[in-house]
Amino acid sequence: MNEQHFAYKVRQHLNRGLHDLRPETLDRLAAARNAALACQKQPVTNPILATAGNLFSLSFGNLRVNQFLAAMALLLCALYSTYWVADQRVQELGNIDSAILSDELPIAAFTDKGFAAWLNSTSPR
Repeated sequence: MNEQHFAYKVRQHLNRGLHDLRPETLDRLAAARNAALACQKQPVTNPILATAGNLFSLSFGNLRVNQFLAAMALLLCALYSTYWVADQRVQELGNIDSAILSDELPIAAFTDKGFAAWLNSTSPR
């Protein structure tokens, strides 16, 4: 006999015994159940920083300061890393452009098929 079958049998036995109880006992059980449910902890909603469409209607009612600071630190790190990657890319392109303009590239760079494809893809149209 597995656990589910045992639980089913127990439930059936309790339901059959429920019909044998006096009405005042049933009323007391219902009152006790309602009192227990009233004392039960209410679920707390979790604060959400932003959702799509609600970026500017933030509610900081239940938000803890350390959660806010952690979110701000994460946002600053993401912004800085984006800026840093873009700056590195600009520096690389500047170095390539400087080498092309100063004619310091070796001849093999001009005959490389990848270099010609790169020039075609990056040239303004």
